[in-house]
Amino acid sequence: MATMTMIQALRSAMDVMLGRDAQVVVFGEDVGYFGGVFRCTEGLQAKYGQQRVFDSPIAEGGIVGTAIGMAAYGLRPVVEVQFADYFYPASDQIVSEAARLRYRSAGDFTAPIVIRMPCGGGIYGGQTHSQSPEALFTHVCGLRTVMPSNPYDAKGLLIAAIECDDPVIFLEPKRIYNGPFDGHHDRPVVPWSTHPKSEVPEGHYTVALESASIVRPGDDLTVLTYGTMVYVAEAAARETGIDAEVIDLRSLWPLDLPTLVESVKKTGRCVVLHEATRTSGFGAELTALIQEHCFFHLEAPIERVTGYDTPYPHALEWAYFPGPARVSQAYRKVMGP
Repeated sequence: MATMTMIQALRSAMDVMLGRDAQVVVFGEDVGYFGGVFRCTEGLQAKYGQQRVFDSPIAEGGIVGTAIGMAAYGLRPVVEVQFADYFYPASDQIVSEAARLRYRSAGDFTAPIVIRMPCGGGIYGGQTHSQSPEALFTHVCGLRTVMPSNPYDAKGLLIAAIECDDPVIFLEPKRIYNGPFDGHHDRPVVPWSTHPKSEVPEGHYTVALESASIVRPGDDLTVLTYGTMVYVAEAAARETGIDAEVIDLRSLWPLDLPTLVESVKKTGRCVVLHEATRTSGFGAELTALIQEHCFFHLEAPIERVTGYDTPYPHALEWAYFPGPARVSQAYRKVMGP
């Protein structure tokens, strides 16, 4: 075991898989010599060479298109789109090619690719470096969508994603690359070394792609969330004294629905929390599923806490970011008078 940040855990996952499987390749903008804009691939090119870890042009469509061709011929590419905000030029390759390849070829071909994307706000990145586009991927059949919230899960999920024969969208909340963040931006930064999930095996292990995690057991209400918002949900529980059961989805789609349903049937109340914009966000799907499966167990309407239906504002970042105050308000509302 070793204490790792999420950046180090992701790098360790790629290191392990590059060493275990000669078919794994890593490429993208600046991921080779430079080691990535967030240094997630630092040192991998020096260790494995320029044919296994290499830089690409600034062309997201070309990155993903090349990866699909490689995958169809037996390689397992792990590619990086430098920020999730920049995946849009590769939309056709992701939606029309990678997601459909197994179906359109009647299983003769697969697309075992992983597309890594740093996502989310909290770093003053403004409108073009802060987006959370996960709902756009969960809408597409044939794609898996994953978002870890801690180093242990990040490594285990990434290894599982690389070994998976389906295309996996692997979203990485960049605000928590170097430590858990509970939404209190005016407080000192907390390092991962203080958190138990920073203890990560140095070798190979996996976290099942379709498994949610109950990160805080509770009896009063259920919180369905993922990524950075896991820590905001926990902070709101501490600050309100409400015994919230916080569930980290980890895999957004396919979804570990039984874990969610069991929790909501137990508590009778549900809050859905994510950083992405509200309208047609993934929280809407979660709300619909809980309504379908838990209607007769609900003691109150489901509450959603999300980003607003605007571009991510640079100057008003903390008004947009769903912090503990807004989440606490939702907890109190769902608990009733």
